[in-house]
Amino acid sequence: MASISAEEAAGELLACCLNGTNWRSELIDRLIQPDATTALFRVVVERLGDLFEARLCDVYAELFSAIIARVIPSLNQQQLVDRYQRIRRPRKFEGDPGAVRNVFVLSRVTLGADVAITSIALDGAKKRFPEAEIFFVGPQKSWELFAADPALEHLPVPYGRTSSLKDRLAAWPKLPDGVVIDPDSRLTQLGLLPVCDDANYYFFESRAYGGDSDAALPELTSRWIAETFGIEDAQPFIAPLDAIGNAADVTVSFGVGENPAKRVEDPFEPELLRYLVGHQSSILIDRGAGGEEADRVERAVAEAGGNMRMWDGSFAGFAAQIARSTLYVGYDSAGSHVAAACGIPMVSIFGGFVSERMFQRWRPSGAGRIRIVRAGHPIQTLVETISALKSLPL
Repeated sequence: MASISAEEAAGELLACCLNGTNWRSELIDRLIQPDATTALFRVVVERLGDLFEARLCDVYAELFSAIIARVIPSLNQQQLVDRYQRIRRPRKFEGDPGAVRNVFVLSRVTLGADVAITSIALDGAKKRFPEAEIFFVGPQKSWELFAADPALEHLPVPYGRTSSLKDRLAAWPKLPDGVVIDPDSRLTQLGLLPVCDDANYYFFESRAYGGDSDAALPELTSRWIAETFGIEDAQPFIAPLDAIGNAADVTVSFGVGENPAKRVEDPFEPELLRYLVGHQSSILIDRGAGGEEADRVERAVAEAGGNMRMWDGSFAGFAAQIARSTLYVGYDSAGSHVAAACGIPMVSIFGGFVSERMFQRWRPSGAGRIRIVRAGHPIQTLVETISALKSLPL
């Protein structure tokens, strides 16, 4: 087993999970090694979640509790699984909201999910517990999306999405007394790691909730908040610090959230920008997180020509720019969920989904005018994107 690559081990383990066959313990031994963390999460963990099948929540709980127990020997696999089966059962908050002093809402860690899902939990918490201190628990980058909200406080918990398995598990927070809302957070490894007394813990199993429906995650989260806390109007929102500089008519992002399958091949990006330059007076495009993404954006801008500004700051800063634009265009990413939460008209180019239900769950949804183009051949996708833009009277 020592000679097998991390990708091979992850592929074999995923096949066992999907086929319902027993996995060999040697596969777990291989995948808890420091060089295998990326393969473990991207090939196995993310795929089990992205399929949005209830049965795979059980498979994940069995598998990842075994992994946790290998890395943290003080935790017992069976006890983790037993607890998970208890806390996943939906239940209503029936206490006195006025007696609650602290509410902790756990970050989903990824920016798009913190807008589409976590922000709804924050909104519900503020409305249900108006006298409590509401804490956003998670990384600084995500907190910046809500930092201007005076009703919220930040409890910093760093979580490195490129860190080793050991370091990711070390982010496991131990929380003070209070109500804890866990929207399927990576901080608890999707509900497996206990962070408080179970009586105070409310877990939204987003991978199974909604069953076979085609509802998007913001709708499902709002429904869960209503059923659990009695708040019928919890909505997604952002509250970044005020935007700086001049507003742009159009904000654009070609970010793919570390998933290259979301990208449409050339010449889609420069040709789309060329069309926008010819039809809009001011364009602001996010340069991204650096590296390949920034290089790709710079090439597209150079090829398209015209007068465009590039955003080179934080994502929260760019989110503030999206909120005051009149149109957003981009791949399925955090920017799309920001535009949806703010009611900004948008065209979202959606690719890289591994199941139809993943598309339905993660598509941007909201009260604003939203057009979604399924990514495919570059020229066909360009034609459909331009058609979608023309259908939005601005």
